[in-house]
This record gives sequence, structure tokens and C-alpha cells, in this order.
Amino acid sequence: MIQDIIKQRLAFLEPSHISLKDLSDLHKGHTGNTGGGHFNLEITSSHFLGKSTIMRHRLVYDALKDLIPEKIHALSIKADLP
Repeated sequence: MIQDIIKQRLAFLEPSHISLKDLSDLHKGHTGNTGGGHFNLEITSSHFLGKSTIMRHRLVYDALKDLIPEKIHALSIKADLP
């Protein structure tokens, strides 16, 4: 399951909280979507300390980049400190 793969990929951040919601059903028939899912990610990690929001998001995207756009079409990220 893609949610499990995403969580495994983000395990290196040692999240104290992670919530991943699959919102793909809300986007069926979305123009330009070649089959990848739509996800909402909330992740809390001490690895984000000293990093800007853009840098936090980049860490997440870099871990998942080979899944985009075939498995992940859209990803909303909220990356917080504990």
C-alpha cells in the first residue's frame, strides 16, 4: 500500500507524529492526474529544528521523489517541530 511506503520512506526523520490521509477519492477525474494519489501529510520531527518550511518540505519531497507523479500526484505537507 502506498501509504505504508510513504511512511517507511519518512522513517529516517524519526517522526514523533505522522498522519497521512489519502484524499484521492475527492479528486477522481482531476485533469492532469495520471493515476497518482492525493495525500495530506502531517509530520512532526526534531530533524526539522533550524530548518525553514521550504527546507522541511524539501526533505520530505526528496525522500519521495521517485514516487511522483506515478504514485503520488499531489501532496500537502504540514511539517512541524515537536
